[in-house]
Amino acid sequence: MKAKNCLIFGGSGQIGRNLIRKFTKNNYRVTVVTRNVHQKSYIIKTQANVGYIEIVEANIFEENKIRDLFRNADVCINLIGILFEKKANSFRNIHTIFPSILAKLSKEYNLKHFVHLSALGINDAIDSNYAKSKLEGENRVLKNFPLATILRPSIVYSVDDNFTTNFMTLLKRLPIFPLYYNGKTKFTPIHCSDLTDIIYHIISKNIYSNIIECVGPEILTFREILEKLLILINKKRIFFPLPLPIAEVQARFFELFPNPLLTRDQLRLLKYDNTVSKKYKTNSDIGIPSVRYFDEEVKKYCYMWKDGGQFSTEKYKDKNNFEVKTN
Repeated sequence: MKAKNCLIFGGSGQIGRNLIRKFTKNNYRVTVVTRNVHQKSYIIKTQANVGYIEIVEANIFEENKIRDLFRNADVCINLIGILFEKKANSFRNIHTIFPSILAKLSKEYNLKHFVHLSALGINDAIDSNYAKSKLEGENRVLKNFPLATILRPSIVYSVDDNFTTNFMTLLKRLPIFPLYYNGKTKFTPIHCSDLTDIIYHIISKNIYSNIIECVGPEILTFREILEKLLILINKKRIFFPLPLPIAEVQARFFELFPNPLLTRDQLRLLKYDNTVSKKYKTNSDIGIPSVRYFDEEVKKYCYMWKDGGQFSTEKYKDKNNFEVKTN
């Protein structure tokens, strides 16, 4: 059987790197598009053996340049997304216009699959520009390429994320931690490896399903996530429910920084639960349920936020009853 050629946009992020390893280990050839090959190629090259990966430098909106990449591709996967806007990287450009271009090219060159990464809970978050751009992007993708598969993951976490790592840093440094909406917002965090398993399953099994909600095996409130992280790094902190007007002022202040910890748009998103809507299929429905639990996975890399760092180890027995060391 001829190996499939996978064209990946956003391959330098946590999901992209895991996905490259997953595909190339299974004899898929991967072409990764990046804006700056000098900054990103050293990360991407280490994810696969020579001959299985090609790195192409291109501006994602240079349609004539990226068009050539579709000629030899069987699959296109779009992982590009932003959490806040800056300069030309607007929500509309990244989440709406760009995916529609990829879907159009996928249709034009008769690709077997186009997988687009969206986000969970965007139907309800009608006052969020992030959610609206994601939703409009989905609509355009399905209009341009009806066979596209759209994945809506909840929060994706791993050792390379900007979620658990940032929160553990803040929890380590701040004696008092603010809670937005009393920390009651619900999430279904999914580990990065579970998400890449889902993507691989869709491609390898030729599954076509317009929208799939991708969630982890447990539902956790924002407060419960923070409490679990505190236990893992052996810290005790005071939680302080922050009134919404003060939270908005705080978010406005954070927006002045190049990489804000919180924006007003993200604050609006936090009003809505990040759980399955029951309107679409889930990863369990297509035969690949998530198997990695939040505590167990974060425990593998949380040691750097504990007192003693890499030397703060404890022993436990793995599934084969062998004694190993972890944080």
